[in-house]
Amino acid sequence: MKTPPTLDEIEELARQELAHLPAEWHRFLQGVAILVADFPEAEIEEEMELESPFDILGLYQGIDIGHEHSGGVVTDVNRILLYRRPILDYWCETGEDLALVLRHVLIHEIGHHIGLSDEDMEHIENMTP
Repeated sequence: MKTPPTLDEIEELARQELAHLPAEWHRFLQGVAILVADFPEAEIEEEMELESPFDILGLYQGIDIGHEHSGGVVTDVNRILLYRRPILDYWCETGEDLALVLRHVLIHEIGHHIGLSDEDMEHIENMTP
């Protein structure tokens, strides 16, 4: 019986999927940490009013590019969090390729960092291999 991918395996697969994203995005990712956790922290669940920790696959935390230089003091790092257990649950429910699920989540969360609309993100998803 095959075991589900570990946190480290999800992180490695996510890093591989970054290579499939538009090259110009890579300059926007300098200084953005990509982290994998099993579930969101309780504070995130409360803040986002989630009914379940399975309701979120990923999250961008930080200041989007359009607001980075607005004169404020940055007190936290920009980061993309990927939530392993909800991603695996979604993967099992849909039967989609796990790499494509991760690519979708990455595009969505990076899109928030860059300040893209949902339509822009969907367009990019349709263009990536």
